[in-house]
Amino acid sequence: MKIKKILISQPEPADLEKSPYRNLVKKHHVDLTFYKFFEVVGIPASEFRRTRIHISDYTAIIFNSKNSIEHFFRMMKELRETVSEDMKYFCSTEAIALYLQNFIQYRKRKVFFGAQYFSDLLEIMAKHRDEKFLFPCSDEKQTEYTKALDKAKFKYTKAPMYTSQPRDLRQFDIDSFDAIALFSPIGVRSLVKSFPDIKDHSITIAAFGSSTHAALKENGIKLTIAAPTQSAPSMAMAIENYIMGKEQDAVVATKGDLGKHGMRNPISTSTKRTRPVIANKEVYKQRMEEKKAQAAARRAERAAEKARKEAAEKAAVEKAAAEKEAAKSTAKTAAKTAAKPAVKTAAKTAVKTAAKTAVKTAAKPAAKTAAKTAAKSAAKPAAKTTSSKASSTKK
Repeated sequence: MKIKKILISQPEPADLEKSPYRNLVKKHHVDLTFYKFFEVVGIPASEFRRTRIHISDYTAIIFNSKNSIEHFFRMMKELRETVSEDMKYFCSTEAIALYLQNFIQYRKRKVFFGAQYFSDLLEIMAKHRDEKFLFPCSDEKQTEYTKALDKAKFKYTKAPMYTSQPRDLRQFDIDSFDAIALFSPIGVRSLVKSFPDIKDHSITIAAFGSSTHAALKENGIKLTIAAPTQSAPSMAMAIENYIMGKEQDAVVATKGDLGKHGMRNPISTSTKRTRPVIANKEVYKQRMEEKKAQAAARRAERAAEKARKEAAEKAAVEKAAAEKEAAKSTAKTAAKTAAKPAVKTAAKTAVKTAAKTAVKTAAKPAAKTAAKTAAKSAAKPAAKTTSSKASSTKK
C-alpha cells in the first residue's frame, strides 16, 4: 500500500526542516498533517483542596514534564501559596530543569536532573531519601513513573494537578488519510471515541511504544508499523522503512514507555544503562570532544543567562533607588516652595502685631504723664481761688 498522506497525532514541529519527518516530505513527497489528539486541562484549585495536600509540608518536588511544572505553579497561584526558597527540585531531564528557569531562580544547589532516563534521576534522589517528595502529575491512577518510584521504594505523595481529555477528531475525513501515527494510549482512546468503527477502515496504523501497542490490541485495531525497532528508533524512520518496503524487525523493549501524554522521556527501572560500543578510537575521541563541547556550550549559555538576570535585577534595584532619591528631592523642593508664602505671611503678621503692641506699650506712660500734668494744671487755679476767698472773708 502506498502512503502519501499521514495524520500524525502530535503538534506540528516549530521547524519541519530540522524535524525527523523532513525525509518523508523531501524524499518521499508525503503530505503530513499534524494534530494533537488530546488536550491537557488543569484541575481547579477547589478540587485539589479536597486532597488535603499542603505544599508547605514538603521539601522536594519531582517534575517529569513541562506540563507538571506549568500546572504546579498555576496551582500555587490559585491557592495563593508561596514556595519556600529552600525547596529542592528533581527533574527527569536537563531540558525540563532548564524550563524550570521560567518560574524560579535557577540554582544548582536546589535543582537536580537526570542524564537521560528516569532511572538516572532515581539514582540522584537516592542520595536525598530524607526529603519529603511531592509528585505533581496527571489524574491517571498509575503510570510508568509511579511504578518506578514505588519499585525504588521512595516515600512520595502523588498530587494530581491536571488531566488529559480526548479531542474531537470528526473534523477530519479519516478515509482521506493513508496512515495514522499514534504515540500514546490516550491518542488511541481519542481515535476510537471519534471513530468507533476505525478497525473496519482500510487505513495503516503506526504506533510508538509498547503501551500504545497494548491500547491498540485492547481495542482490536491492527498494528501495521510498530516503533521503536533496532533499525528504526523513531516513528519517522519506521514509516520511511515501511514506504521503502523494508522488512520490519522486532520491536525494541524500551526502558519504560512513553507516558499517557506522549512524553519523550523513556523510563528505566534498572540501575545500569547500556552504552553503545564504538570500535574506532578516533571516532570515539571525536564523539567525546563533541559531547564536551556541547556541555561547555550549555554551561556557557546558563552562565550568560544567569549574568543577564543578575544584571537586570541590579539595574532594577538601581533604578528603584534613583527613583526613590528623585522622589525625596521632589518632595523637599515642593515643601520649600509651599513654605515660603507661609513664612512671609507669618513674618508680616508678627511685625504688625509687634508694632501694635509697641505702640500700645509706649502710649500708656505718655497718657499717664499727660493726665498727671493736666490734673496738676487744673488744681493750681482752684487752689488760688480758694485762698483768695478765704482772705476776703477774714477782712
